Amino acid sequence: MSIWWSLHLRREAASVPLARRLLLGTMETAGVDPDVSFDLSVALTEACANAVEHGGDGRPGEAPGAYQVTAYLDGEKCRIEVADSGPGFPARRMTRRTTQVGAATPSPTPVAAPVPAGTTVTAPVTPAPAPNAESGRGLCLIEQLADHVYFRNRPGRGAVVSFDKILKWREGALLRAM
Repeated sequence: MSIWWSLHLRREAASVPLARRLLLGTMETAGVDPDVSFDLSVALTEACANAVEHGGDGRPGEAPGAYQVTAYLDGEKCRIEVADSGPGFPARRMTRRTTQVGAATPSPTPVAAPVPAGTTVTAPVTPAPAPNAESGRGLCLIEQLADHVYFRNRPGRGAVVSFDKILKWREGALLRAM
């Protein structure tokens, strides 16, 4: 059994908690582990907040526009997509740097565990924000909370951030039992 839903929301701050509550309610009903639900809800909150802030051209006197949130709980994975109609991600966010660990250049990111020599590590070019910065942490936070994150631009139509996470289930979970 799988569950999916899609929302078309106005680019207003009040839409962010609505999307988060719907996700948390869906996951609670399905029987997803609360820690996984929390991680995904924080990632969704960040993605929606970015769509609200950056997801339109912001012309004076124009309606605030909309963005779309789609969530899929299918099998052992949850995938969430947030699409807006803004200018898209800057080129530096879309570019990834690939480095051979053990080669002449150091690993581009700190790693939690030792990485064998010859392993390829891919990391965003965009540096992490300063510890005292008031913004700029959202996409980095999504990358830390999800198992896989994808950023893409739809030329002339905005940006999409997609992320997924392997689900863990509570004992007696409804969705898992079917």
